[in-house]
Amino acid sequence: MFRFEDPQYLYLLLAVPVMAVIRLLYLLQRKKKLQRLGDPELVRQLMPDVSVWRGRVKFWLLQAALALSVVMLARPQMGTSISHEKRQGIEVIIAMDISNSMRAEDVSPTRLDRAKMMVENLVDHFTDDKIGLVVFAGQAFVQLPITSDFVSAKMFLQSISPEMINVQGTDLATAIDLATHSFTQQKGVGKAIVVITDGEDHEGAAIEAARDARKQGMNVYVLGIGSTQGAPIPMPGGSGHMTDRQGQVVMSRLNEQICRDVAAAGGGAYIHVENGSNAQQKLDSQLAKLARTETESTIYSEFDEQFQAFAVLVLLLLVVEAFFTERKSRLLSRLHLFRRRETKTVAVMVLAALLPLSVSAQTDRRLIKQGNKQFRQQQYDKAETTYRKALEANNDNPQAWYNLGNALMAQQQDSAAVKALEHAAAIETNPLRKAMAYHNMGVVCQHHKMYGEAIDAYKQALRNNPADNESRYNLELCKQQKKKQDQQQQDQKEKQQDKKGEDKKQQQDQKKPEKQKPQEQQQPEKPQMSKDNAEQMLNAAMQKEKQTQRKLKEAQQKAGSRSLEKNW
Repeated sequence: MFRFEDPQYLYLLLAVPVMAVIRLLYLLQRKKKLQRLGDPELVRQLMPDVSVWRGRVKFWLLQAALALSVVMLARPQMGTSISHEKRQGIEVIIAMDISNSMRAEDVSPTRLDRAKMMVENLVDHFTDDKIGLVVFAGQAFVQLPITSDFVSAKMFLQSISPEMINVQGTDLATAIDLATHSFTQQKGVGKAIVVITDGEDHEGAAIEAARDARKQGMNVYVLGIGSTQGAPIPMPGGSGHMTDRQGQVVMSRLNEQICRDVAAAGGGAYIHVENGSNAQQKLDSQLAKLARTETESTIYSEFDEQFQAFAVLVLLLLVVEAFFTERKSRLLSRLHLFRRRETKTVAVMVLAALLPLSVSAQTDRRLIKQGNKQFRQQQYDKAETTYRKALEANNDNPQAWYNLGNALMAQQQDSAAVKALEHAAAIETNPLRKAMAYHNMGVVCQHHKMYGEAIDAYKQALRNNPADNESRYNLELCKQQKKKQDQQQQDQKEKQQDKKGEDKKQQQDQKKPEKQKPQEQQQPEKPQMSKDNAEQMLNAAMQKEKQTQRKLKEAQQKAGSRSLEKNW
């Protein structure tokens, strides 16, 4: 497999045709000037040593050297070998409920967003496993066929929204049945269906579908997301909440009984997902119990740098171009082949300058490749040592700094990892790799609840790579988390101020003289409305308004009109 590590430099190849056009214009101008001197044939006889084709050869040799230099700058690479690795893993199909009820906010930030976060964390824990994605509401379809490409899985995950399915509702049976037929045909591997839903099964038959999946060797796990008390469903766009046919606000509640029954029929387990729960750890432990079998994957083991061959060709072309003179050679002018002494000097200097650079680049890149191999083998401490050796050879290698940051992250040395990633982002010229460095910095800051710093890092990642959907999702999540964090800090600050005010008031009351107490007792107290009474009156007014609106809608509806189906 052949590729370019820095393909953006290939745009410099446009200089080749530009130089050709400039030379053509120069030759035409030169021809016109010679015609002014006299007959072209006579002028040619006056210059017997001038060679037309030698000048052309010299020009095109320089053009070829320029083109190869651009290709060398783009860092051509080739996969050195193809390996067939055997891995042990399981197959997991995620069946995610994307009905409108998943917009409810009883789980932060919403039920659907929390489900996405759990799936993303699950993928991060996978190594040799395979994952597929099924989305469902009143219907179901495969969003991502089962694969070991976890990057693609995260990309497909971010694009999920309730607008993907027009038929609303919650048909658990169809989703489980579709997930059952989405696994590979390999036998002996542990297969799991993870259903993430709020349990509002409007169609039924989910228990039978789970039993069928169990008979085929697939365990069905159910993640019940939401609260049993229920929560209103926000309308898309933030304009109020969804209502039923009678105009009442719909309260979507988690149906734990259905979730437990489906999980029991499928031979799996039911896990309740709510704010602050350890549902992620429970799911990981359940999936760890499944049988793992060997699967074979064909991958390219390494990519070797191929710029050295292009560098040699460039040097050869420059040397050959230097041998050519624009004058005709008479027995090579008695072996005085260079028309100018400076040309030979420049060629030697270029050769002397490029060879040490090539050796130095080869040294640090060889160490980086060795560190990458150790990193894939989860030998993070050894990989860190190797990357530091690469930096000793070339301290300005951004790839070495970036990989060092990842190795430190794997060892939970987050402060040192952020410094390494900052250095990599500062000296990196490739915008995509710069975006990756900022993204990892954001992940570290987000993990430590430093949401302000994480937001800045994700913004930098998106500036360098606007197509990074994962950074965009994390950015929005951090904004919501920071808003809640600021609100909590503000509430805590207000409570502290109120407490200080109460303490101060009590101190002032204690300092008042005893003789004032009878006068205070004689003064009639002003009636004040408590906060509870105000809320009761407000709720009563709202209920009265709802009843009025409901009566108006009922009066407008004709008898025998078609009943609307549930759309949540």
